[in-house]
Amino acid sequence: MKRRKSLKIMALGALTPGTGILSPLTETVRLVDKTTSLHFESDWHKWPDMDWVGPEYWGNRLQDWKIKDGNAICQVNASNRTLHCLTTQVKSGKGTLKTSVDIKLAQDLPPADDNYIGIRLGVKGKFDDYRSAAVHGKGTDIAITTSGKLKIKDEFFAINKNLLSDWITLQIEVTDGTKSKVTLTSKGNAQEVALPEKTISPANVAGNIALVSSIKDTGNEADFSADFSNWKMTGSKLTSSSAHEYGPICFAQYTLHKGILKLTGQLAPVEQVQGHVVSLQLKMDGHWKDVGTSPIDPLSRTVHFRHEQWHHKTAIPYRITLMLPLKDHQQEYHYEGSITPLPKEQQQVKAAVFSCNCDYGFPDSEVPEYVDHHHPDLAFFVGDQFYESTGGFGIQKSPVDKAALDYLRKWMMFGWSYRDIYRHIPCAIIPDDHDVYHGNIWGEAGKAADISKGWGAPAQDSGGYKMEPRWVNMVQKCQTSHLPDPYDATPVQHGIEVYYTDWVFGGISFAILEDRKWKSAPKHVLPEEADIWNGWIRNPDFDIKKHRVKDAKLLGDRQLTFLDHWAGDWSGEVQMKALVSQTIFNTVSTLPAEAVDDSVVPKMEIPQLGEYVTGDKINGDMDSNGWPQVGRDKAIEKIRKCFAFHIAGDQHLASFTQYGVDEYGDSGFAFAGPALNNIWPRRWWPPVANPQEYSLDNPLYNGNHEDGFGNKMTVKAVANPRKTGREPAIVYDRATGYGIVTFDKKARTITTECWPKYVNPSQYPDGQYAGWPITVRQEDNYGKKAVAWLPEVKVNGMTNPILEVIDEATGESAYSISLRGNTFTPKVFKKGTFTVRVIDGDTGNTREKKGIKATSIPKGTLMLS
Repeated sequence: MKRRKSLKIMALGALTPGTGILSPLTETVRLVDKTTSLHFESDWHKWPDMDWVGPEYWGNRLQDWKIKDGNAICQVNASNRTLHCLTTQVKSGKGTLKTSVDIKLAQDLPPADDNYIGIRLGVKGKFDDYRSAAVHGKGTDIAITTSGKLKIKDEFFAINKNLLSDWITLQIEVTDGTKSKVTLTSKGNAQEVALPEKTISPANVAGNIALVSSIKDTGNEADFSADFSNWKMTGSKLTSSSAHEYGPICFAQYTLHKGILKLTGQLAPVEQVQGHVVSLQLKMDGHWKDVGTSPIDPLSRTVHFRHEQWHHKTAIPYRITLMLPLKDHQQEYHYEGSITPLPKEQQQVKAAVFSCNCDYGFPDSEVPEYVDHHHPDLAFFVGDQFYESTGGFGIQKSPVDKAALDYLRKWMMFGWSYRDIYRHIPCAIIPDDHDVYHGNIWGEAGKAADISKGWGAPAQDSGGYKMEPRWVNMVQKCQTSHLPDPYDATPVQHGIEVYYTDWVFGGISFAILEDRKWKSAPKHVLPEEADIWNGWIRNPDFDIKKHRVKDAKLLGDRQLTFLDHWAGDWSGEVQMKALVSQTIFNTVSTLPAEAVDDSVVPKMEIPQLGEYVTGDKINGDMDSNGWPQVGRDKAIEKIRKCFAFHIAGDQHLASFTQYGVDEYGDSGFAFAGPALNNIWPRRWWPPVANPQEYSLDNPLYNGNHEDGFGNKMTVKAVANPRKTGREPAIVYDRATGYGIVTFDKKARTITTECWPKYVNPSQYPDGQYAGWPITVRQEDNYGKKAVAWLPEVKVNGMTNPILEVIDEATGESAYSISLRGNTFTPKVFKKGTFTVRVIDGDTGNTREKKGIKATSIPKGTLMLS
């Protein structure tokens, strides 16, 4: 660097001590420990051009920062763009600190005091975590304004504006924990100015350090604002951790299904680096072995690996390896996890269930810790992995390349919080409406939504997808490409891909659905008099219970065909079945009687514990799968044929219900898990005769109800929002948390747990939401009462026998079930003759007996061997 003359600005004042910084993650960084002083220095000059600034940094937003010509560039003219150093923070207490960066402002930036480029000190978020600070933190800006001034927090000091035409070094020095000095050095003319002590009132410098670019109203947001280089930090106040690095391999997720491993790795935007190589390695006999390579998808930045004939009986460590050519050397990066052995011999298979994750509690560090206590075998993230508001700044809808980076920042935040949950166990992740930038979505088989009248309700009511198909496919590739292969991979309209499938793991078969993609938009199938707005009927005189529209789609014909096949497929030693989808098949929520839609939900008063809210009505939200009613009934009738349990999320209100089609309780059970972070705190306070009698032990809202569409449901438990006295209330008062679903293959039971986010289960094992845990039997998932009975069936000479009952009048399967033991007394729902078929779960060998007449009580024994 050339010798420079300097402009010095000095100030004295007391520094307030700050909070400590947590460091929970894993990876590597260029830091030198000098015993009492640490040293950090950026090395962008070693990196090739790319749309990412490196693993030591977090950019707000991702698409606003890149490396070009060896510099970090803020490539947007907009306010409050920051680039945080993740690996180095400033600790509280006395000590020394010096940080500096070279800055080159773009020419022709509009002169204004609130347009500035510089350094942000003492950045802290809501939570004592460097990630919280990096995304949501606030601090003190020391910067150069485009009007030719030095900005120190809210004070301004004139400098020679000619200095802005060349590179400037901005240096901030804390000399002994109580004094600070700011220095500007430029290639231009020099002058020296001394400031009175009172002109600086230093903020708390403990926390993150970030570069900041805040440019308003240029008229062209796409213009770049500044180049940065040679960012340095040194001093005894610094603390460092290479574990804070994030990327370039951010996380990975996988499934095991019938001997096939599918694994997806999520990378940062490094695909532009020529000559990179990404490989999957397995640790076998103490050595890492390459088992495959993958290109980086240029839009999703994912890599994909498939390994067939996977039959390992012990956990196998894996790592994704990225060899990245830098300008002067090859840099190798790793992300490690393990492939779990199949829990084939385990009596219980335990699934953790998550949904609805806005960023109120980011980075949600307690969730992985508390979930680990349960030792789940697999995990389900069933939608809304983030929201449009996640990370701030709203959304960028176009062009597609920038919109992809906008999505990736939110998706990377999700992984930053939860990747350790699924680092060593398989998981299924399925997108919901907010994952594709919708408040509500009725996919109508992939049609394009009409956005000509705006982005909100009018577009959503038009049906279809608002974002471009290529972008939608990118989202699905990130979240679902590791799932078992789709049942039928034929894309829907506009080439939007599908992922609905089944996943067999540890003797449990999960049908994974897309319950939005084919769903009809209410405005297209209901009379105009209903006055639909964002899926809500605003005409109070319109009775939706009288409009059971036969042609309205819920799952669509293709997924109904899939459910028919899945219900009868017990191959792979399947013993129990469950459906996994975004939302449940009824509407468990109420609204104030005067409300015409759910826009009031975020403002509804949260009651005290023990208080029953009165004056509500049961509502009909067509974003739920209580509508369309006919499609809802078809879906339930199919899944109950295999005694399937239903796992879902979406509702922002945890509930446990039993479906009814013709009668209460004639079908299976459903668990809607709680929100991780609840942006829409729904509630369930149906009108009751004596609300004063309500208590946690006497939850008056339980029992038989019709939802707003006339669907029968039996409510067993609900986790309503309530005041907890914990802060932040927006996180803990909104009934947030997670679910645990345990399938006991020996007892043939399903136990559901519902845990508040704030409860450490190792310390408070009885701390679940009121009403949980709940255990039901496998057989209870077809609750329809018997009209008649067949003889007791006794099976000999078969392992894991599957029993199927076929109605000979229609030729259709009445139901099928994996037997617990070798005897079963089949119930039937009409009189007549039936065929009983048993299938050996291991060999597939079949035995059957036809012409069996149903009787009012079981008579005799039918031997099948």
